[in-house]
Amino acid sequence: MVAEDAVSTPQAQAEKPLATSQKTADANYIRVTHDAEGNPQALETSIVHLVPAGSDHPGLSVDLVSAVHVGDKGYYQKLDKQFDDYDVVLYELVAKEGTVIPKGGGDPNRNPLSAIQNAMKDLLELEYQLSGIDYTKKNFVHADLTPSEFAQSMKDKGESFWTIFFRLMAAGMAREANNPGKGGDFDILTALFDKDRAIKLKRIMADQFSDMDMITAAFSGPDGSTLITERNKAALAVLGKQIAAGRKKIAIFYGGGHMPDMESRAIADYHLKRAGQQWLEAWNLRDKSAAPR
Repeated sequence: MVAEDAVSTPQAQAEKPLATSQKTADANYIRVTHDAEGNPQALETSIVHLVPAGSDHPGLSVDLVSAVHVGDKGYYQKLDKQFDDYDVVLYELVAKEGTVIPKGGGDPNRNPLSAIQNAMKDLLELEYQLSGIDYTKKNFVHADLTPSEFAQSMKDKGESFWTIFFRLMAAGMAREANNPGKGGDFDILTALFDKDRAIKLKRIMADQFSDMDMITAAFSGPDGSTLITERNKAALAVLGKQIAAGRKKIAIFYGGGHMPDMESRAIADYHLKRAGQQWLEAWNLRDKSAAPR
């Protein structure tokens, strides 16, 4: 997922048994859960727990905290509280060194990307990530590319925002072809005029967000991509510095689309292994009469 540009310069809930139609939890970082009748219940994001596979770095734990950039207010409140328990939280944001995200996220319309995300938040009746998470905490550490590094990587790889757009569009078309009549343009148009518009749209978008295969296909290739691969490398380089500095309990807070590659690299580079997975409810997809769990 794309983190937005610079802003200014100078306990997870355990998995509950639900009938689900997606792949196993071990293969997913974002999922949609359903009740026994097949009705959507929630879009959930995972926290994957990694620990040393051998005797190196005793006491170390690294949590890969998958994020969605808009979510229920309570979702960000739970994450924000949990982040206090870590020695350090490594976060994504393509921004200059020294960038400070003000409490509350600052101006929600400061650039085109943030304006789009803000409009999406309002349409879906959700909260914006930069507004819901307090990035001013002392244990928060920037772990991403700078704008100049991002631009240089795209140039080196022959990428542009248009190539990213067309990759996503092609992956989306392939997904729709494999799932005819599900989440297409007609469904979106119908949802826009439904009296429960926010819920209908969230259900459509939740299915798309949870499709990690689509995201992987969009950014796969022999050299990876700037958007996913190179930013993950930058985050894991910061992880190495934090481990060397003696930090023991570390979180990496990144978009869910980063996590398949992020986990593979973390395991390979730092000799870690998966020790568990928990889930947080990011979007309530139940009918309005049903309360979130």
